[in-house]
Amino acid sequence: MSEELISKKDLLEFAGISYGQLYRWKRKDLIPEDWFIRKSTFTGQETFFPKEKILERINKIQTMKENLSLDELADMFSPNISDLQLGKDELVKRNIVSSAVMDFYLENEKGSPTFTITRMLEVYVLEKLLQSGEINQDEGKMMLQVLKEHAALIKQKSCELVITRKLGVSSCLLLINAEAMHMDLGTKMVVQLSLMSCMEEIKAKLL
Repeated sequence: MSEELISKKDLLEFAGISYGQLYRWKRKDLIPEDWFIRKSTFTGQETFFPKEKILERINKIQTMKENLSLDELADMFSPNISDLQLGKDELVKRNIVSSAVMDFYLENEKGSPTFTITRMLEVYVLEKLLQSGEINQDEGKMMLQVLKEHAALIKQKSCELVITRKLGVSSCLLLINAEAMHMDLGTKMVVQLSLMSCMEEIKAKLL
């Protein structure tokens, strides 16, 4: 289903902002260039936006700009969050991970209480799968090992985490740009999770 669009005129009126504000936010990269969609209409060329995304983004900008400068907001909204680092307490506070799963992660990893985006993904996926009951703690340890060993591959846009079980034995693997996966009848797929989608979920919580 195609995404619902809103015209620039309707957007300015609906959001209660000026033309100048909108384009100032665009120059500061608070609103992505590709959200400005030029389309031909009977009156000529008009600019449209993905309605749900732009309204959500403007609401966040208006809420956060009282406490953050436009440059700080630009850093928050930047698609490149590779340099971001947060403490373990901040991740718990932002509902990226529960205290119990955080303790389990640190106990097994024995790493720093400061988290890069790579480690945020690891602990977020661990939280997601342990809390849903899809995996047990031993499978969680195996999954973390796979994510750590192949961290460079996870930057691929279509990287998926797959966990299977056969005769009570679990396996964990990463699929890169895979169109399909076929298994024998005795193997059950327990988890198939898009890591890019998980990254987007983390980012939404950070914003």
